[in-house]
Amino acid sequence: MRAGLYAWVSTDEEATLSLQSNALLASVAARGWTAICQIEDISSEAEEHPERAALMKLARGGALDVVVVWRLDRWGSSLADLVQTLQDLNALGVGFVSLFEPLDLTAPSGRAMSEMLVVLGEFERQTRRARVKAGISRARRQGRPHGRPPTAARQSAEVRRLASQEMNPSEIARRLGIGRTSVRRILAGKS
Repeated sequence: MRAGLYAWVSTDEEATLSLQSNALLASVAARGWTAICQIEDISSEAEEHPERAALMKLARGGALDVVVVWRLDRWGSSLADLVQTLQDLNALGVGFVSLFEPLDLTAPSGRAMSEMLVVLGEFERQTRRARVKAGISRARRQGRPHGRPPTAARQSAEVRRLASQEMNPSEIARRLGIGRTSVRRILAGKS
């Protein structure tokens, strides 16, 4: 099998990068697979995996049969991200192996685990959505504003004053740092 190896560390863990890389290479060699590429990401935030996109591009191009990582948290920045990328790989017919967990989506038990991860990811999305809706509902009941602040509406008096001085909407928008559409709405009496 053609394997793509992926290792990620935060900038303060750079010393562990060789540990991950050595474990990945040893695992691939023990299975008799061929390492097509070895991609290493070093970034300051867990959400950032800039080089992972290159590995996904290889998978989409049919160059890989399996992606091998040291741990799941080194691949996905959240459960939702993990589930989405595993689904993407599965749709491409590309397996996924995590050495630490141990999770092997090239085997039947691993594919079953993948289905459980999908369910958990959907649960996380629904829970997050319900919390957001509850927060908006609570804010409405309490009469508090929610959503994006109405920055242009706060400047409606100034928009009208500048318009009365024969300034066109584009100039008003530039001067106040708001959108032309917002200026037009205010002048039309819609804000």
